[in-house]
Amino acid sequence: MTEPNDANDARVGLYIDFDNIVISRYQQLHGRNAFQRDGIRDFDRSSRDADPEVAARLAAATVDFNAIIDFAASFGALVVNRAYADWSVPVNASYQRQLMSRAVDLTQLFTATTRGTKNGADIRLAVDVVEDLFRLPDLTHVIIVAGDSDYIALAQKSKRLGRYVVGIGVAGSTSTSLAAACDEFEDYDSLPGIVKVAATAPVAAAPAERSRSGKKAAEPAEEPPKAAPVEARRFTTIPMFSHTDDSQFDEPEPAEDIDPQTVATELLVRALQIGHAKGDADEWLNTGTVKNQMRRMDPSFNERPLGYRSFTDFLSSRGDLAELVEDGPQRLIRLRPEGNAKQ
Repeated sequence: MTEPNDANDARVGLYIDFDNIVISRYQQLHGRNAFQRDGIRDFDRSSRDADPEVAARLAAATVDFNAIIDFAASFGALVVNRAYADWSVPVNASYQRQLMSRAVDLTQLFTATTRGTKNGADIRLAVDVVEDLFRLPDLTHVIIVAGDSDYIALAQKSKRLGRYVVGIGVAGSTSTSLAAACDEFEDYDSLPGIVKVAATAPVAAAPAERSRSGKKAAEPAEEPPKAAPVEARRFTTIPMFSHTDDSQFDEPEPAEDIDPQTVATELLVRALQIGHAKGDADEWLNTGTVKNQMRRMDPSFNERPLGYRSFTDFLSSRGDLAELVEDGPQRLIRLRPEGNAKQ
């Protein structure tokens, strides 16, 4: 579906897989399997015996749902606003005040297995979306806050029923195919208002090495190397996230020899080539049309994580490959003829 031009006429449904986004954010900052390793699900930072180090890591990984809701509201009026989780869990309960202040419907999922509510959230959220698509024919946008590949079919179904689908996920825990299945995909870190947080080094202590009070029994023999900041090691210009069936929230191994700037450049060139193929080879193309084409080819493309304040700044930095001119209020671009590229 093409996004409606008038946001005043758009009606938005926001569906949040709460555990997915919270666990993904924690492991993005603190390492693979960190959520399970630190026992966050049953961790109560208000307890007198709470490990202060774990409490600090949990605070650093706090998800700003206000930023997510504000971004969703930019598409139109929020007519459905739901979050799915077991709200009796301490880490989830700590978000209740923030979510209720934004009129989020807290859908309770009861834990029926030792693995928690993962499958319950997937199924309940998908069922509710499909029901709303038929119950609310004026619903124009479906925004799914999750990175699980289980939502691919839901995104595809929503698009087939004429809705504009937006995905929001955490870098490192989002399925490549889910990003491609959406009309638009946004990395949590690229949302307006999100403060960049540096990742911490993985903690060597396993749960068995902790005392009953929750404190570590011993410090590691050597200080682990500091991890690179999140901004420096995430790739958000194309769907380069990963998903494994063994562990939904595992942080993937970094992709080798992949430069996000190079990938974005190649995406731009392909979009321009497609635009020229539809008309005159030397035809000037509207920059808005080019960006829409890039978004259709890769819904997760975003110039901001690459360091550019606007799409025009991004295009200007590729002046050796493309010419950019202003024609009144319009900005036009075309590929430079072969052999005439800037040296």
